[in-house]
Amino acid sequence: MFQTKSMDEWRPFLCMFSTGFAFAVVNILLKEVLNQGLNRLVFITYRLAISAVFLAPIGYCFERTSSSKLTLRVSCYLFISAIVGASTTMYFFLIGIQYTSATFASAFINIVPVVTFIIALPFRLETVNLNINTGRVKALGTMVSIAGAIVLTSYKGMPLFNHMHSHTATLAAHHEAFGLSTSNKTERWTFGLLALVAGTLLWSSWYLLQSQIGKIYPLQYSSTAIMSFFGATQSAVLCLIMDRDPSIWILRGKIEILSVLYSGIVGSGLCFVGMAWCVRKRGPVFTAAFSPLVQIISALFEIPLLHDQLHLGSVLGSGIVIIGLYILLWGKNKEGRSMSVDRNPVKVGQDVENEEPQLRVITVTSDPKCP
Repeated sequence: MFQTKSMDEWRPFLCMFSTGFAFAVVNILLKEVLNQGLNRLVFITYRLAISAVFLAPIGYCFERTSSSKLTLRVSCYLFISAIVGASTTMYFFLIGIQYTSATFASAFINIVPVVTFIIALPFRLETVNLNINTGRVKALGTMVSIAGAIVLTSYKGMPLFNHMHSHTATLAAHHEAFGLSTSNKTERWTFGLLALVAGTLLWSSWYLLQSQIGKIYPLQYSSTAIMSFFGATQSAVLCLIMDRDPSIWILRGKIEILSVLYSGIVGSGLCFVGMAWCVRKRGPVFTAAFSPLVQIISALFEIPLLHDQLHLGSVLGSGIVIIGLYILLWGKNKEGRSMSVDRNPVKVGQDVENEEPQLRVITVTSDPKCP
């Protein structure tokens, strides 16, 4: 029994570690296909459509006997969830990757857990009591993470690796060929930064929305399939409005086909199912806390293999954000333990009161001197 309980406690951690690794691979593949010229909305549409097709039969096989019904209210929640967590969010992050860099975008995702915690406060999904130590620790962690986010967005710093000299020269020649001046590059970076901010706010909101969906429709496969279907429809409509050229829908080369299949089945299929399950089990802030893992794993692949550059500002900002994040999580853990300890004496007292009458009866009936 102890072994089973221990495994149940570790399953959310294992699930989120696997999700972080899968998302890191998605980011690497995504960078490659964007460099080859694949349309962002086409990629999102294919990715979400494949996710819906992959998860729909699984949901039908395993969840068709559930008592939970797909009502109009649930459908509206899932439609909004598709906007907040799938189509629009992915589009903003892809713009951010294209106009800044993949490394900077991955670093920016580190602030998602703290933003999730801050947004959760007005909805009373999280609380901060400054009159107790754990509340002050949570507030301290939040402020440290905000300071890290400011460093991340306002300070770029020197490059940390020399293998990018040739790549930097190539980029400079590319910018010169297309007539991109320094001011234009600054405007592009600013636009990409704003897109990342919008994507972060939407992504953080998705965690909170998913916690409500999990209460009224706790079917991970079915809900993710429906959300993916809505997201694919939204992306397709937006793409047709912005670009009506039919040739953009043609996938060219094995890398584009592989990226779309992997991103749809694993990235938007299994990963979203796993995150929805973790939100239901451990809450939105716990699930969002594993976002920095994506940057770490991505850097392990991108820097040595793809020769991606890493700047001092990204490292410092990400480090400060992660320190603040885990101060916040430490405070939450301490708060949870203190609340459980406060409840235990009451429960123990009730158990003793319930057992006392049974002990008296046994004593009386087992006494041989009783007439």
